[in-house]
Amino acid sequence: MQEGVAIVTGSARGIGRAIALELAKEGYRVVINDLRGEGPAEEVLAQIEAAGGAGMVIAADISDSRSAADMVEQTVKTWGRVDVLVNNAGINRDQLLIRISDEEWDQLIRTNLNGAFYCSRAAIKHMMRKRYGRIIHISSVVGISGNAGQAHYAAAKSGLLGFSRSIAREYGNRNITSNVIAPGYIESDMTAAINSEQREKLQAGIALSRLGTPADIAGVAAFLASPRAAYITGQVIQVDGGLAM
Repeated sequence: MQEGVAIVTGSARGIGRAIALELAKEGYRVVINDLRGEGPAEEVLAQIEAAGGAGMVIAADISDSRSAADMVEQTVKTWGRVDVLVNNAGINRDQLLIRISDEEWDQLIRTNLNGAFYCSRAAIKHMMRKRYGRIIHISSVVGISGNAGQAHYAAAKSGLLGFSRSIAREYGNRNITSNVIAPGYIESDMTAAINSEQREKLQAGIALSRLGTPADIAGVAAFLASPRAAYITGQVIQVDGGLAM
């Protein structure tokens, strides 16, 4: 069991929720972050506490620099430290390039890339003092291969790769690691809406012939946060069932 504090952005549902629950199971005190502090976020906290873990909900807009910094400061004020930061929060708005508005482009970059920058910059100051930290960025295979209709999403998710590796180089001598997880197609509200024909087509291109689950991503995140991954930094781990190989 680990003893430490983890912030997981966008953790009221989906992959972020699974990561928060997994880290809590590993013994971390977990900050559940969402734009709104009620509803799904409170349900995640209740589940953590019911299992004997500890956590708290912080409502914060990570696309806003001040809000992201306040979340980190509130965490440190409450628990005295931040050991793990999982930059998971993200949005997507599928659109062909010529139809992407300036506002849509800016919104995706602010949330999916700027948000990771704001949270990492705030957290790493405290990690440096402790000479310990684990930063995990949730990207996407789309950030590696690109995808039609997702130019803005791919640009932001690809940006996380270079961003993470720069952190790894800058702060490795402070015992701070920075890695990326690039999920493939994961079971979610979005994939639940596709019909059986579309699902079969998706699965046909995956070596394991199935979509992934949030738990598949959470297990890798927990490993990267653990002492077992102490010599892993600057890496991109594709968790996609063999989709992009």
